[in-house]
Amino acid sequence: MFRLASVDKTHVFWGLAVLFVALATAVLLWAQGQPLWCQCARWTPWSSEIWSAHNSQHLADPYSFTHVLHGLIFYGVLRGSLGAERVGLRILLATLAEACWELVENSEAVIQAYRESTISLDYFGDSVFNVVGDLGAMWVGYALASALPVWVSVAGFALTEIALAIWIRDGLILNVIMLTFPIEAIKQWQMAGAP
Repeated sequence: MFRLASVDKTHVFWGLAVLFVALATAVLLWAQGQPLWCQCARWTPWSSEIWSAHNSQHLADPYSFTHVLHGLIFYGVLRGSLGAERVGLRILLATLAEACWELVENSEAVIQAYRESTISLDYFGDSVFNVVGDLGAMWVGYALASALPVWVSVAGFALTEIALAIWIRDGLILNVIMLTFPIEAIKQWQMAGAP
């Protein structure tokens, strides 16, 4: 028979802390005015339409793969800096880092920068459910990195970036470059992929 007393209270604490950060992030974004779901009222969980107002409005989209990459990065950095023992603290810090990314990404200044410097001309920020999906994607990447050899994580990162560059002419590295140091030649190449 299962007894609550047999559950490791430390795991429960860290799990609740991670869920609290995710919930707080969703509430903060909703309070900022981000919609809960796509205004199109299409309740599909996936949208591959990166060139439309559906981008970042559904639970998942091609950019979800960049959030899986966040998980790989966060795992590597936190495992390297905090060691193997502090599992709960590491996942909490990864979740906090992803939550901060989402809050900054959905600030008015960054939304405007995306519209001016990247291919996201019609970007109005993420829906709350998209942010929840992005957090989940980061957790998937984090879990994969914790279970796979380092070389597989590195190869997976590189292959994902290449696949996204071919598929949507964007990716995590291109996105960061275009947001921080826009390069007109890259933008023109990306725009050439528009339907």
